[in-house]
Amino acid sequence: MPTSRIWGRAGYAIAAVIGLIAGAGGGALTGHFTGSTSSTSCNTQTVANGTIPSLVTVQLASGGVGSGEFIRSGGYVVTNNHVISAAAGGHGISVLLSSGQTLPAQLIGRDPSTDLAVLKVSDANGPVIGLGDSTALSLGQPVVALGSPLGLSGTVTAGIVSALGRNVTVPSDHGTTAELVDAIQTDASINPGNSGGALVDCAGRLVGINTAIATVPNQSGQAGGGSVGIGFAVPIALALPVVDALISNGTVPRAADLGLVVSAIPPASADQFGVPPGLFVHQVSPQGLAAQAGLQNGDIITKVNGRAASTADVLASAVESAQPGASVTLTYLRGGQTKTASLTISH
Repeated sequence: MPTSRIWGRAGYAIAAVIGLIAGAGGGALTGHFTGSTSSTSCNTQTVANGTIPSLVTVQLASGGVGSGEFIRSGGYVVTNNHVISAAAGGHGISVLLSSGQTLPAQLIGRDPSTDLAVLKVSDANGPVIGLGDSTALSLGQPVVALGSPLGLSGTVTAGIVSALGRNVTVPSDHGTTAELVDAIQTDASINPGNSGGALVDCAGRLVGINTAIATVPNQSGQAGGGSVGIGFAVPIALALPVVDALISNGTVPRAADLGLVVSAIPPASADQFGVPPGLFVHQVSPQGLAAQAGLQNGDIITKVNGRAASTADVLASAVESAQPGASVTLTYLRGGQTKTASLTISH
């Protein structure tokens, strides 16, 4: 697994090995949980009782194991693309329900760019998981992770929201990478096999799809063991439009390239040159969306949708999460004057 840099809102880089958390072999067993009544944490027993019936263990004929949950009526299950990519032809996928029944699953669609996939289990009658609001999460908020680490179905772990707005590069199909934009960071223990599983709030409502973990590299530079308390989930606000598109069309329309080359201005350099921190525009392609919105070489983008433009990932996140036809608003500085530009995202 490649060494990656995780950029947070404060702009500090953390060297870590980012690993996808699918692909655990072994039998699917029933897990155990411990109830908590602490005022600073969720009542995990209540959360588990209400949520586990919506969960499934995703199994591949090749031996891979991951997690998923019923996201729509009609047997639609959301999981990670990397969980089922080895069976991308649509064969050899099954799900183990919380009842202990195993059923075949059909691959409806997958999106490597966001590492999400949707399955359909025609004969399933599992309840649909409740949906939460990932945009309303706050630092330190209690959360619960559920899934099938190492094939141990129905495993429940508790933690908090450690950080928000992480942009994490992870391995993807055919040697490429995918960007988890605005990911939720949590210290709830997640391990291989948890991929595609649920990150829920204290009401048992889905706020994220558990996808990756960071581990400390060993002496050879490879990923170490399991969880070290740094896990990442795709926010449900980002996942739902992808799920809807996959169910409707089997694919996800991608936003057009902005036609923009930028680099971050660190605070020290900003102070030295008397400019605000932000993204310096090096190049604007004549036919790109940025040019159409009026941006020029030399502009300094200070905000993206009202959020400080501390890194290029902030801009990439806004574009990736915007649906075709939506707008991304940029605040920028030109000649000492503050201006705004609205970029309409196309297919």
